[in-house]
Amino acid sequence: MLGIYTMITATEAGVQERLADLLESKNAEPGQRAMLELYLSDITFPPGAKVLEVGCGTGAVTRMLARWPGVSEAVGLDLSSVFLRKARMLAAGIHNLLFTEGDAQDLPFEEASFDVGVFNTSLSHILRPECALAEASRVIRPGGWLAIFDGDYATPTFKTGDNDPLQACAEAWVATFVQNPWLIRRLPGFVRSAGFEIVSVRSHGYVEMLTPSYLLTIVDRGADALQASGRIGDELATALKAEARRRAKVGDFFGHIAYASLIARRTSTISGHLGILQPEVRG
Repeated sequence: MLGIYTMITATEAGVQERLADLLESKNAEPGQRAMLELYLSDITFPPGAKVLEVGCGTGAVTRMLARWPGVSEAVGLDLSSVFLRKARMLAAGIHNLLFTEGDAQDLPFEEASFDVGVFNTSLSHILRPECALAEASRVIRPGGWLAIFDGDYATPTFKTGDNDPLQACAEAWVATFVQNPWLIRRLPGFVRSAGFEIVSVRSHGYVEMLTPSYLLTIVDRGADALQASGRIGDELATALKAEARRRAKVGDFFGHIAYASLIARRTSTISGHLGILQPEVRG
């Protein structure tokens, strides 16, 4: 089954608008922003760097990239015209920032156009990630940088014990919204085949307990997906959402997703699986 983001252009405009709001609130969450800043610090941006974010959504990460030290121009690309309309509105006044509509698997840019390419929680939503990485390799100059940050979507959990009913929401959310839940575990092979040398891999744990925000939206979307599929009725969907908020109110909420970032550099040639640098693994 195709995930919602994978078929975003065929999704109703109203649904895209709601997803756009969720993308903005997610990227504004302090824990998400801290992970972003941490993995971006692993890149050596050359002076006057031109940076591409693939699958930029509403442009929250692209806006940060435009302001990052050493960056002269940031370009965000997305398939959704709805997302891009909001991205342009939110980026008003940032003069070194451009948004372009296009497909990650067929980038509308010339070879070696960028110094840095970034996939921030977007590669797992692309139907053929190996094609997107091959395109990234084409448009990133030799010696340029690739940064990939994504969820290990075999890990989302709300369980606080056996047979926890909220776990069904996590599983339904992954099935509905994520195209490649196992992407992170297969990523090194994809990256090497695309002509990159891996420089570092960093693990990121994301937990919400005391004041949950983003992960409550995952409970809601998972419950809605279960209801839409006919697996549960309105009453149970409402009850699952209420249970998550009850736990948050009394201090019993737990939610977790594991993320990982991979930093790599473009080699001078592309010839299948290349010899690579030994990655630095960070906890």
